[in-house]
Amino acid sequence: MTAEFAVVLPAVVFVLALCVGAVNVVAQQVQLTSLASSAARMLARGDDSATMHARVVGAAAGTVVTDAPDGDFVCVSLARPARFGPVDLGTLVLNARACALGAQPLPGGAPE
Repeated sequence: MTAEFAVVLPAVVFVLALCVGAVNVVAQQVQLTSLASSAARMLARGDDSATMHARVVGAAAGTVVTDAPDGDFVCVSLARPARFGPVDLGTLVLNARACALGAQPLPGGAPE
């Protein structure tokens, strides 16, 4: 093993670890976005807000959940700190927001 290889190997391992960590953070963002859209759909179909909050926090611990109506839509915003392996990146907060059209009564009543 040459001296150059011994010097370069730790740097290569460090860069690979950073790349794997970055992919992990992106996967967390995708999960949070999917969770926000599921939560918005739950509220839009008339599920209880407390049930939605419990399911979101159960799926992603440490998530801050905010829901609010926006016209005919029901919107849910989620925020949680990103995790980089076993380390919590407190300065990097992942955010996701999704809206779903609320349940609208059928005009003229339900069809027979």
